[in-house]
Amino acid sequence: MAKEDELGKHILVVDDLPENSIVLQSFLSPMGYLIESASDGETALQMVAENPPDVILLDLMMPGMDGFEVCRRLKQDPDTHHIPVIIVTGMSDRDSNVRAVEAGADDFLIKPFDRILLEARIKSSAKGKLLHDQLIHYKQDLERKVEERTQQVVLTQQVTVFSLAKLAESRDNETGDHLERMRSYARILSEEFADMEKYQGKLHDNFVDEIYQSTPLHDIGKVGIPDRILLKPGKLTPEEFGIMKHHSQIGGDTLKAADAEAGRDSFLAMGRDIAYYHHEKWDGSGYPFGLSGTDIPLAARIAALADVYDALSSKRPYKEPFSHEKSKAIILEGRGSHFDPDVVDAFLAREEQFLDIRHSFQGKGELAPIQALANALE
Repeated sequence: MAKEDELGKHILVVDDLPENSIVLQSFLSPMGYLIESASDGETALQMVAENPPDVILLDLMMPGMDGFEVCRRLKQDPDTHHIPVIIVTGMSDRDSNVRAVEAGADDFLIKPFDRILLEARIKSSAKGKLLHDQLIHYKQDLERKVEERTQQVVLTQQVTVFSLAKLAESRDNETGDHLERMRSYARILSEEFADMEKYQGKLHDNFVDEIYQSTPLHDIGKVGIPDRILLKPGKLTPEEFGIMKHHSQIGGDTLKAADAEAGRDSFLAMGRDIAYYHHEKWDGSGYPFGLSGTDIPLAARIAALADVYDALSSKRPYKEPFSHEKSKAIILEGRGSHFDPDVVDAFLAREEQFLDIRHSFQGKGELAPIQALANALE
């Protein structure tokens, strides 16, 4: 319950007759109220907008904008509708009462009024406003806490996803910042898609952020591949390569099950698609399902080029890094066969950024991305 000493003390008196304002001020000032006055409706509305009072004492009959219109405007404005308006007037006819109520007035006093009754009405109205303000502040504070908690959950998800991906990669021969580079390539490709006219309205709002967070899961299925194949330094036999190709199915199935457990709109859905389909090819010659064209999810088509470019341009135990130009030539050769032509076009539009990313991660530690996310949670 609100205490009396917590009630609002700021009162705006709106009356075209100065003597009426003086009378109200003489009544209320000794009680500790801060009184301001306006002699017309326009001035009153301006004063309320600049410094909202706790209670408004409003006369009805004024030149220009009358009290009915002032009250109506105050109650129609979302920023002022909660401010109590007490009509103080000499008009006692029923029609005036009805019009005042229709305009949204909270209370009605007829002149001459009783001083004790006036104070009681003001306290009652101020108490209602105080409770309303407290409710608004509570709601805002709650929304802020929910937003902070949501951000914490999202960061935790990001750390978990990237940590799982790093765990899978730790068993592979791929070293360095492969996952970090690859997801950065995927992000700038998806940003280019967001700018393409033909894709306007076809990408959901979080597509760019989701592909950045989900791309590292592309090879998580490698945890299910035997070491004798996964860690073999030389070329794989056809039989061994057939086993290696199962990593897409393993990763996709794992994330599919996790996505189903998480429920609708899980953040793992895009990761599932990328894990399943990032080795599919535009012409249908890829694996594991032989999908072609736009049957392959867009996120997987983007991840495919990002993965290949990083493999080509990075050092591996079996090869030295190819130059950007050589890597680019191989990707162009695969346009329309291996890669979605639109993804290749996006790559060409952003190749300077690819070079920047390639150079920016040289010499950085393997655990830097995880540590950065962990620091953000502290």
